[in-house]
Amino acid sequence: MRQITKLITIFTLLCFSSMIAQTVKGKVTDETGQGIPFIDVIEKGTTNGVSTNDNGEFTIQLNKVPSVLVFSSLGYATIEKNVNGAANLSIVMKEDSGVLDEVVLTGNRAKPRTILDSAVPIDNISVGELQATGQTNIDQMLTYTVPSYNSTNQTISDATAHFDPADLRGLGPSRTLVLVNGKRKNQSALVYVNDTPGKGEVGTDMKSIPTAAIERVEILRDGASAQYGSDAVAGVVNIILKKNVDFTQVNINSGVTSRGDGFNMDADVNHTLTFGNGGFLNATLGFGYQDYTNRAGQPGKDDLFGVNNQWTKDNPGLGMIVGQPEMKKGDLYINAEYPLNDDTVIYAFGGGNLRKGKSFALYRPPYWITDDFGLLTPSGQTYNGFQPTFETNIKDILFTAGSRFKLGGFNADLSATYGGNSVDYTIGNTINPSLGGNSPTSFDAGAYAFSNIIGNFDVNRSFGEVSIGLGVEGRQERFEVTAGQQESYVNGGAQSFPGLQPGNALNETRVNVGAYATLDWDVNDNFLIGGAARYENYSDFGGNTSWKINSRYKIGEAGVLRASYSTGFRAPSLHQVYLSNVQTLVSGGTISNQGTFNNVSPVIKDLGVASLFAETSKNISAGLTVKASRDFTISFDYYNVRVDDRVLFTGEINGTDDNGNPNADVQQILTANNVTSIKFFINAASTITQGYDFTLRHKNINFASGKLGLNAGLNVNKTNLEGEVKTPTKLNNYKNKIFNRKEQSRITSARPNMKFLFGADYKIGDFTANLNNTYFGEVTWRHASDSFKDQTFGGKVVTDLSVAYDFTDKISFRAQVNNLFDVFPDEIDPKGDPVTDLGGRFRYPWEVNQFGFNGTSFKAGLTFKF
Repeated sequence: MRQITKLITIFTLLCFSSMIAQTVKGKVTDETGQGIPFIDVIEKGTTNGVSTNDNGEFTIQLNKVPSVLVFSSLGYATIEKNVNGAANLSIVMKEDSGVLDEVVLTGNRAKPRTILDSAVPIDNISVGELQATGQTNIDQMLTYTVPSYNSTNQTISDATAHFDPADLRGLGPSRTLVLVNGKRKNQSALVYVNDTPGKGEVGTDMKSIPTAAIERVEILRDGASAQYGSDAVAGVVNIILKKNVDFTQVNINSGVTSRGDGFNMDADVNHTLTFGNGGFLNATLGFGYQDYTNRAGQPGKDDLFGVNNQWTKDNPGLGMIVGQPEMKKGDLYINAEYPLNDDTVIYAFGGGNLRKGKSFALYRPPYWITDDFGLLTPSGQTYNGFQPTFETNIKDILFTAGSRFKLGGFNADLSATYGGNSVDYTIGNTINPSLGGNSPTSFDAGAYAFSNIIGNFDVNRSFGEVSIGLGVEGRQERFEVTAGQQESYVNGGAQSFPGLQPGNALNETRVNVGAYATLDWDVNDNFLIGGAARYENYSDFGGNTSWKINSRYKIGEAGVLRASYSTGFRAPSLHQVYLSNVQTLVSGGTISNQGTFNNVSPVIKDLGVASLFAETSKNISAGLTVKASRDFTISFDYYNVRVDDRVLFTGEINGTDDNGNPNADVQQILTANNVTSIKFFINAASTITQGYDFTLRHKNINFASGKLGLNAGLNVNKTNLEGEVKTPTKLNNYKNKIFNRKEQSRITSARPNMKFLFGADYKIGDFTANLNNTYFGEVTWRHASDSFKDQTFGGKVVTDLSVAYDFTDKISFRAQVNNLFDVFPDEIDPKGDPVTDLGGRFRYPWEVNQFGFNGTSFKAGLTFKF
C-alpha cells in the first residue's frame, strides 16, 4: 500500500509540474518566409528541447519563467530569445553558410556530419517527400523516391506476395541492412523461395514500419560492413522515428484502382506526451485494409494442360485471380526519451505490426482436380473446380531500450534490442484429395519465425581534429519452423501448398560477437581521411574481418569530392542454413512435388555439398557533390561491388544431369523422399555489380507568385556473373540445373537496368502540387534452356500526380493519381512454351518485375492537427 501511495504521489507531482509548466509555441522561418524543419529549440542551461516540424513550427514547455530559448542548426546563425511568459514566437534565421546541410547520423560512427561533410553518399528523405509519392507503404515510397531502391508487389508466390522483396543497387534483399534509429532491425521469417526477384534470399519486413511514425529516412549508398556488420554490402537504410512533435496528427486515406478493385483505406494517429524535465513519448497507432486486384490473362484455353473445351470457353480467365493480395493490418509504434540529468538520457523505441493477408494459388479446374467430394461446391450445383487461397498471419515486433551518457570524456550509448518476425500459414478453399470426403477445406500449414536479441555498447570522442568511435555487439539469432496439421501434408498434402512436416520442424540458434573501431581525421577544413575495421565471429561458421578507408575533399564552399574502398561480408542467414519444405511445382506441363533439403541434412551432405560460409565483397565508390546554395544540389557517384561465393538457391535437381545422363545418387534420394526434384542452398557464384547514381534538387524557385521545386534522379546498374558455377563433385554435371539461365537472369536482369526520376513540386499559398515521372528501364527474362524464348520487357514511364490544400492550419486535404496514364508492362510472349505464362494465366511478367500491373489508382485523404 505504501508503494502504491508513493507512485500516486509521484504521478500527481508529475501532472502538477506539467500543468504549471509554461507552454511556448512558434514558427521558425528563413528570410523568404519558408518554414525551416529540424531546427533545434533548447531551453538554455537545460536538456529540455524540441525540433521544428516540416513547417518550421514548434511547441515547448519551459521549466521556468523567464527563460532563454536557443535556436540553432548547422547552416544558420544561432539565435537566443528571451521568453518571459506565454508567447507565440516568430523566429527568422539567417544562413551562416550557403553550403551547409542537415546533419545525418548514418555512416558516421564517430560523430554526426552533414551530407557535404560525409565521405560517402547519403540520401536524407523527409516523410513529406515519401508521402507525396501517394504510395501506401514505406518500401513502395522509397521505390518512387530513390533511383537505386527497388521493390514491387508479387503475385501467386505464396507468402512472398505479402512481403515484397526489396533491394538497393540491384544486389538483392539480403545485402541491404535496415536500421531503426541507428539500431539493427530484425530480418523477416521468410525465405523468398518462389520465382520472384530476390529468390533464395531473406530481407527485412519493411511493411512492418508505419509511415506515420517516421520522421525521415537516411540511405547510405556504400558498403558499410566495416561499420555495421553483416548485410551492409549494398548499403544501409536507417529509419528515423518521430520525436517530440508539438501537435496530434490524424490521417485518414482511401483509394481504389481505375478498374474498381483494390479498394484500400487506412487511418493513423500520432501524438506526443511530454513529462518531467524534457521527457517525451511519441506514439503512433494505425489501421489499414487493402482489397485484392485481378489482372489475369483471358486465354480461353489451357495450353499448360493441353485443354480446349467448353469449360475453358465458359471460363476464359481459367478461374484465376492474379494481382495484389488482400491485407488487413494494425500497428503501434513509440519513440521515447527522458533526461536523467545533463549528461544522461534514457530512451526506448519500437512497436508491433500485425497483418492478415490473403493471396491466391493456381485455380484447380475440373480437368485437373476431378472431384471435390462435395466439400467446396454448394449442394445442388455442378462441380466447377476451385482456387485455393494462401492466407498469412504476420507478426513483427521490435523494441530497443538504452541510455546515452558521458563516460570518462566519451559519449557512450548502451542498448538492448529484441526483434522478431513470424508468419503463420493457412491454406484455404482447398482439399487434400487423398483424404476424399474426410478432407478439411482449410489447413493449418505451419509457421516460420525468426528473432534476435542484440546488445550494443558504443563510444565516441573527438580529440581536436581526430574523432574515434569504438563499439561491441553481441547477437543471438533464432529460426523456428513449426509443422502444420497432419492433413495438410499427408499423402501429397493440401492442393497448392503441402503443409510443413514434422521433419521440417526445428528450433535453431547461433551467437555472433563483433567489435569495431572507426577513425576520422580532419586534416584541415577541406580534407578528411577516415577508416574503419570490424571483426565478427559466428558460432556456426567462424570469423570475418572487414575494413574500409574513405576520404573527402571540399572544393571551395560548394563542392565535395569523395571516394571509398571497403571489404565486406554477408553471413548466410539461419533460414538459408536450415530451411526445408515440400512445394507444388509446375514444370513441363506436369504438377509434382519438389523437396527443399537444408544445408545440414545428411541427404545433401551425401551429395558432397559443403556447409554454407560467408559471402565476401569488395566495394569501390567515388563521387562528387556540388551545392551552389542551400536550395540547389547536384551529386554523382560511381560504384563497383564484387561479391564472391554468393549463396544461391539451386534450380530443380532431378535424376538426370545436364547431358540427360542418369545419376543414381540423386535418383535414390528422389525415391526415398517421394519427390520428383530437390533443391538446396550453396555458395556457388560470384558477381560484379557496377553503376552510377545521379541526383539533382533545386527548391524554392520563385515562380508565378509561388515556390517551385525540381528534382531528378538516375540510377544505371549492371550485374555480371564472374567465373564458373561451383558444384560438388557428385553433381559436377549439374552446373546448368544448379544455376540455369533463368536463375542467372534473376540476378543479372530481373530489376530495371536503369531508373530515372523527374519531378516537380509547386506551392502557392495553401495549395501544393507534385508531379513525378519515373522511368523504369528494361528487364530481361531468360528461358531456363532455350535462348529463343528469352524476352526483354521494354522500359516504361509511370506518372504520378498529387495535390494538397490546407483549409486551415489544422485541416488539410490531399489527392493522388498514381500511374496517371494507365501504363502496363509489356505482355508475355510465351513463344510456344506454355510454362512461360502458365498456359495464358499470366498476362504480365511476374518473375522479372518493373513496377507491377495494377494500372491507374486514385487516393484521397484528410489530415487533422490538434
